[in-house]
Amino acid sequence: MTYTPDRIRSITLSTLRLPLARPISDAKVLTGRQKPMTEVAFLIAEIQTEQGFEGHGFSYSKRAGGPAQYEHAKEVAGAAIGEDPNDIEKLYTKLLWAGASVGRSGVATQALAAIDIALYDLKARRADLPLAKLLGSHRDSVRTYNTSGGFLSSSIDEVVENASRSIADGIGGIKIKVGLPDRVEDLERVRRVREHIGPDVPMMVDANQQWDRATAIRLGRKLEEYNLVWIEEPLDAYDFEGHAELARALDTPIATGEMLASVSDHKQLIAARGCDTLQPDAPRVGGITNFLRILALADEAGLDIAPHFAMEIHVHLAACYPRETWVEHFDWLDPLFEERLETRDGRMLVPNRPGLGITFTEQARAWVTETITVTDPA
Repeated sequence: MTYTPDRIRSITLSTLRLPLARPISDAKVLTGRQKPMTEVAFLIAEIQTEQGFEGHGFSYSKRAGGPAQYEHAKEVAGAAIGEDPNDIEKLYTKLLWAGASVGRSGVATQALAAIDIALYDLKARRADLPLAKLLGSHRDSVRTYNTSGGFLSSSIDEVVENASRSIADGIGGIKIKVGLPDRVEDLERVRRVREHIGPDVPMMVDANQQWDRATAIRLGRKLEEYNLVWIEEPLDAYDFEGHAELARALDTPIATGEMLASVSDHKQLIAARGCDTLQPDAPRVGGITNFLRILALADEAGLDIAPHFAMEIHVHLAACYPRETWVEHFDWLDPLFEERLETRDGRMLVPNRPGLGITFTEQARAWVTETITVTDPA
């Protein structure tokens, strides 16, 4: 059979704001650097081709940046019109150069992420394969841990109750936030959760970049007794040297990377040996194209992987990593999608639906604040 090239006919871009059920606080709020989070902004890209195929992708922003992503995507999306949607890396490069004057990371590439992810979704749908199968998966499920139940805006009693619920729902690990001004209270929250879930349930803590090096060493040593899977973001995300010192000094593994916004940033972190577990985020680094480049670097360095947030995307990508991974379970995004990811025996199952396997709900459509369909080449 001869391949007949397809062409991108239109790209519909929409921005929406997902309200959270209650304000969310982590250590960044308690240090006064940020306000409690009340919503998450999303950029949605929906691609249609001349042969009638479709693909959907999304990017997101917390607290700020959503409007900027949408505006940048509107300016550059025309560069993809008329192109073959199968040439994803070519298209990523073309879109990148269309907006190159504002750089190759941050908002500039996060705006491209929604389009890039939609192209992968389209390609997998066209092949009638789950995205993980299109890319080449190593497994049909991945280890999963819950984060959304462990924020500092919840009392320790609520965190304990949330942990029980997560374990009952088939989620394998529990992560809680630390970084309180009162370090004794931090340790007490960890103790309470560990005693409640028992010694065998995987447990992680996340300081959200709010410790200095001395504090991280002191608390890291005190936390050794709790047999944690990792200590996450103990230092500023760009303190690669400091994270490397902690990784050498502590028995507990160090995890970081979620705030880095480019392949180059991750390359520097890996070269510094700044973590044991890398936590890239596909929407933040510019999409699946860049995420796969980071996976190759991480695999070469022998690192573990635990992608940040956006489990609907990352369950597929994590399944394609050669060694076992973790995927972060958040229930915040449930109102956006018709489907639910299944968790069983501590693992998240890769959906067997084509593409990402997600469909936006009518409620998600109702939250859209602005939309545009791009049909003309730039």
